[in-house]
Amino acid sequence: MQWETVIGLEVHTQLTTKSKIFSGASTAFGAEPNSQACQVDIALPGVLPVLNKGAVERAIKFGLAVGAKLNRVNVFARKNYFYPDLPKGYQISQFELPIVEGGSLTIQVGDQEKVVRLTRAHLEEDAGKSLHEDFHGMTGIDLNRAGTPLLEIVSEPDMCSAAEAVAYAKALHSLVTWIGTCDGNMQEGSFRCDANVSVRRPGEPLGTRREIKNLNSFRFLEQAINYEVRWQIEQIEDGHKIQQATVLFDPDSGETRMMRTKEDAHDYRYFPDPDLLPVKLDEDWIEAIRAGLPELPQARQLRYQAEFGLSAYDAAALTGTRALSDYFEAVAAALAKADPKLAANWVMGELSAALNKAELDIAGSPIPAAKLATLLGRIQDGTLSGKLARQVFEVMWTEGGEVDAIIEARGLKQMSDSGEVERIIDEVLAANPKSVEEFRSGKDKAFNALVGQVMKATRGKANPAQVNDLLKAKLAG
Repeated sequence: MQWETVIGLEVHTQLTTKSKIFSGASTAFGAEPNSQACQVDIALPGVLPVLNKGAVERAIKFGLAVGAKLNRVNVFARKNYFYPDLPKGYQISQFELPIVEGGSLTIQVGDQEKVVRLTRAHLEEDAGKSLHEDFHGMTGIDLNRAGTPLLEIVSEPDMCSAAEAVAYAKALHSLVTWIGTCDGNMQEGSFRCDANVSVRRPGEPLGTRREIKNLNSFRFLEQAINYEVRWQIEQIEDGHKIQQATVLFDPDSGETRMMRTKEDAHDYRYFPDPDLLPVKLDEDWIEAIRAGLPELPQARQLRYQAEFGLSAYDAAALTGTRALSDYFEAVAAALAKADPKLAANWVMGELSAALNKAELDIAGSPIPAAKLATLLGRIQDGTLSGKLARQVFEVMWTEGGEVDAIIEARGLKQMSDSGEVERIIDEVLAANPKSVEEFRSGKDKAFNALVGQVMKATRGKANPAQVNDLLKAKLAG
């Protein structure tokens, strides 16, 4: 029997302010436990929260970037629940009137595009952190994160596979880092995903969902959803009902396990926070933020397709991060002879492979954009073949140096003397009469074998296009 998967994501993005959302305490990562929790964060009697303007600005920027409605008046509420790392006994969040409503994000899943609708994005404070390790069976509480500003971004249940959920999470990660609202550091908890997953038979109402909490890598997100889908289908087919619940994913076992039955909104007894006035957004401020937005990833993708003739897939790959996209544009702009496809192929090919192998991002590349452009220029002017260029690239990556100096020192210049190439071709033809006969009898593979022999004789320095042309002429004679 066929099953449909229904997925919605709630993503907590930590905003890039230097201080917390309602206090002046630092948000810097890695401080000694409880050294960055001030009186407001730990809710000492008599203290009052003061809203951080920078957090509001970043929320507005995100709303504009996804084409959402900005509620000109939005309200903070108290979300009441007990947990040891929540010293106030409530979390300040937004409920009925969030700052951002609606909007959408276009994702690329293989060769297919899909639009994922957003429900809302609301400002809230983070809770502290419970530490369960190295405490001899006890739990330690670190309140450094308490009060850290978050923008929680909630999608509609528009995704129907783990692959789509990962594509959406990656596109959202790219966007918030692109516009500078979040640093995207998943290891430090700056970008965390909760996945709401349910299954149903085609045409039936939505099934009961279970929420997988605090997924801090794209790989774990995919594994957790795939396991949860299999588990829910098996439960239903075995005659059991799915109970709404909050679950955790264990990367070691690859399984989800229930943490608690899922609460509904009424369980939190939301009410407007009496210590915080409604937030009113000024139109001039909104327009100033809009004017300061950079070219967004989707707009840049469309431009790459229209101006550079790149495929939708290539355009999406090159705009995975703003830094990668800027690097590509710098390479393409520095080429004396415009060839964005050549630049794209090398950035997505040799460069990305080297970065992945070295576990570096583009900012850590030992080859700056200008040097890669110089290397590609030597392919364009015939100094290097693609194979020789890869050898030069390897030297540049491991040892550094200038392109022309490496070519000269290692004797990697492509042969340009057609007379010398002709002489070598004559020798190859004379030494391989069988291949010549096979080609003339209609076996195309024999031609490739002869090309390989010529390239071997020239130690890869002959121009492949020149070899092909000269060899064809000789064999036709």
